[in-house]
Amino acid sequence: MAGHSKWKNIQGRKNAQDAKRGKIFQKLSREIYMAAKAGGVDPATNAALRLVMDKAKAANMPNDNIDRALKKASNVGENEHYDEITYEGYGPAGVAILVYALTDNRNRTATNVRVAFTRNGGSLGETGSVSYMFDRKGYIAIERADLSVDEDTMFENVLEAGAEDLETSEEVFEIYTAPEDFTMVRDTLEEEGYTLAQAELTMVPQTLVELDADQQAQLQVLIDKLEEDDDVSEVYTSADMSLFN
Repeated sequence: MAGHSKWKNIQGRKNAQDAKRGKIFQKLSREIYMAAKAGGVDPATNAALRLVMDKAKAANMPNDNIDRALKKASNVGENEHYDEITYEGYGPAGVAILVYALTDNRNRTATNVRVAFTRNGGSLGETGSVSYMFDRKGYIAIERADLSVDEDTMFENVLEAGAEDLETSEEVFEIYTAPEDFTMVRDTLEEEGYTLAQAELTMVPQTLVELDADQQAQLQVLIDKLEEDDDVSEVYTSADMSLFN
């Protein structure tokens, strides 16, 4: 993963995400509902729910919103049902795109996703057409400002915590873990006193694609259209999103 600065990608899209905060809360509520419905409302015994709740808190989602989603999941006789669907496709310059959705209407979501692709320089692919280009990883970022730890010390700490890899820049330490080790590594680093700027399970592209200015703008519109859909929960691409800065 050398050279893949996910942190720059995150920073490059932060403002756009902030502008969509209300819709993000709506989608997180649905994810909390799904996780709680499947495994119970206690995060201590439901690892999937705990991860989603951590994600919600990192997005500054109000506790009232979280509580409402949990209460809804625990209601007896609740017949609401969502399916988890993955769409795979291509954007400008052949950029690989993964779209994760939670939907109560497969036909509606499939149509909306297809329209977003075809109207914005992309195309849907077959199942498995691009997913092999991504690796499921735990990702943790620790900003280096006011942190008196050198790279060697941090490298030792993250390996002892069970992480796979560490990437370093002037701004941040970026830590990658196996998916099954993510919670353990995150909790260990927090117990050691580190403040985590980002901590999530994510899809990491094996190779980043650089785009020219026109392609960047077109891909940005495609991503925006996909993320505007209420059913879409996550969008991952192999584009070098730091170029949007």
